[in-house]
Amino acid sequence: MRAYGERSPYETTERVIRELTASPGTGSSRTPHQDLFGTITPSALHFERHHSGVPGIDPATHELLIHGLVDRPLVLTMDDVRRFPSFSRTYFLECGGNSIGEQSGNTQPDVQKSHGLLSCTEWTGVSLALVLREVGLKPEAKWMIAEGADAGRMARSIPIEKVLDDALLVYGQNGEALRPEQGYPLRLLLPGWEGNTNVKWLHRLQFTAEPAMSAKETAYYTELGKDGKAQIFTFVMEARSVITRPSGGQRLAPGGGFHEITGLAWTGKGKITRVEVSVDGGKAWADAVLQEPVLSLAVARFRFPWMWDGKPAVIQSRCTDETGFLQPTHDELIAVRGLNSGYHYNAIKPWQVSADGSVTHV
Repeated sequence: MRAYGERSPYETTERVIRELTASPGTGSSRTPHQDLFGTITPSALHFERHHSGVPGIDPATHELLIHGLVDRPLVLTMDDVRRFPSFSRTYFLECGGNSIGEQSGNTQPDVQKSHGLLSCTEWTGVSLALVLREVGLKPEAKWMIAEGADAGRMARSIPIEKVLDDALLVYGQNGEALRPEQGYPLRLLLPGWEGNTNVKWLHRLQFTAEPAMSAKETAYYTELGKDGKAQIFTFVMEARSVITRPSGGQRLAPGGGFHEITGLAWTGKGKITRVEVSVDGGKAWADAVLQEPVLSLAVARFRFPWMWDGKPAVIQSRCTDETGFLQPTHDELIAVRGLNSGYHYNAIKPWQVSADGSVTHV
């Protein structure tokens, strides 16, 4: 008997870890979607992105300061936060730089490397709008500055409309406390918005009339278009999908036969309503089955039956969300956005199945 359950020693799935700078703890890890089932990412395999390492925070001493354009500034302990009515919701979380580089032809060999900065979790916490009733927002409060307690004091500017809509103060993840790498003991969650706005190790919320343009927001989170104009505050993650099996690095038994094509689809604009699969490089498309329930702002699992004839094939998926947005091809996306920025890349990802059964990127 073990005090905390572990996986079978025969299961060796791991995240790809990438150190981005010489600073210890600064980098990312990626979710191995090719090895997972269903829609929920295990907490231990949730992707990570750290700008200044992972702080070790004692929840007994952690506090959240709420100040600025409010009538009653407030400091909340973790006990205070947990006294508010709580609920659990399943939402995806995706880094704005997921698949960065693919727009310029730097295609990644497997789904973990190309789409691994995405995870889907059941989060538990409280409505931020409910908490803010305690402080009384002033009418001129139009932005919220959310700041983390990591060494870099990671901060993002959030429009007040999102704050009062569905923003959460989260302390639970998949039925237990947040993992330290996911912001323990408290993080901000903004469903459907790019990962960096979901500030971890949250310790300060300041309400202002204007956004506070931090150096990180100016340097990292702007997108340069093909016309040379830069966009900032492009928060929402648009609809995209990817086949996870069969996918790059996997192998089918040669000679053909039945295979289930399966993968994930998600959108920051509500629900996925349709996923189509092509097995001939995009010449013809057929509807896949969406696994129920299909939740808003969460990952949806799709499945498609395929009788492979044993010949070379290119398989790919595309999705449509409830706004009618159809996932674009690489060429369609580049025609609109150009090649200057790799953020928010959501084009179709094709996989090549060779006659020997090997699967590689296109």
